[in-house]
Amino acid sequence: MSSSSAQFRLLQVAGHIGGGGEGGLPPVPMVAGDSVGPRLTGKVAIITGCNSAMGIGRATALQYTRNSPKALFICDFSATNLTALESELRALAPTVAIHARTFDAADEASVAAVVKEAIDKYSRLDIFFANAGVLGGMKLVGDITAEEFMETLRTNTLSVFLAVKYAGKAMQVLSDEKKVSGGSIIATASTAGVRSGAGTTDYSASKAAVINIMQTSAFQLAGTNVRCNAICPGLTETGMTSRVWDAARKRGTEGKIGQINPLKRGAVSDEIARVALFLGSDESSYVNAQFWLVDGGLSGSHPTAPGKSF
Repeated sequence: MSSSSAQFRLLQVAGHIGGGGEGGLPPVPMVAGDSVGPRLTGKVAIITGCNSAMGIGRATALQYTRNSPKALFICDFSATNLTALESELRALAPTVAIHARTFDAADEASVAAVVKEAIDKYSRLDIFFANAGVLGGMKLVGDITAEEFMETLRTNTLSVFLAVKYAGKAMQVLSDEKKVSGGSIIATASTAGVRSGAGTTDYSASKAAVINIMQTSAFQLAGTNVRCNAICPGLTETGMTSRVWDAARKRGTEGKIGQINPLKRGAVSDEIARVALFLGSDESSYVNAQFWLVDGGLSGSHPTAPGKSF
């Protein structure tokens, strides 16, 4: 079949699938609106871990703001860039209410407070992206102290538990604008939480726990229409990983970053943010209890050498 005839056939199929009842077919039920338009209209969202200028949190805040939410809370333990990000987002979408908040994402009172603020101000919460995290000490297992191990888990794992604990309840709050319970809780895990060799012991353990929390919570929240999913980025250029890129650029070996994945490159934060946007939108209405590997294909195979796959 030629490419032109294949394209014609595709258009025919698309016409049947997307029809509004023409030809005697019933319309296709849709939960989300047209994906070419704003995808978060009227929603209230909270994102933690937004301070890094190159981070996944900032990239996601930009994607969310472009998609017309009612309000967005950008949060981080550090505030060095939050004010600038707040201004950036307000200039991008003046009609979106932007709130910058500084707190520890693993502090229970602080998480409870920001969720309560969202409910008090807007009578709804629709998205909580638990993105805050640390890399840990980059030590071998025998050199990590018990205190260092637990601190990594506190930041990376306890923060996600608290997000689910408070956001899961808040997303069930109904109002004049929100008639049906539901929402999307998203957590940043890592390829390191799925495969060994992608991170240190404390970091990997914390991210494996994040995946399990999200899957377990999805079933704990069964019947509420609150969805829980984890995103597992591979090597992504952010403030956290900047030392890898800085060292490679200094050596002139930047092109070798990510060479063991099929795409043969690292990711940029916006590529992860696009997945967070999908999971936050109603387009992912039937996606629940999943961990999405966004790693260029790294986790799809055992290690291979070019030309020596078999």
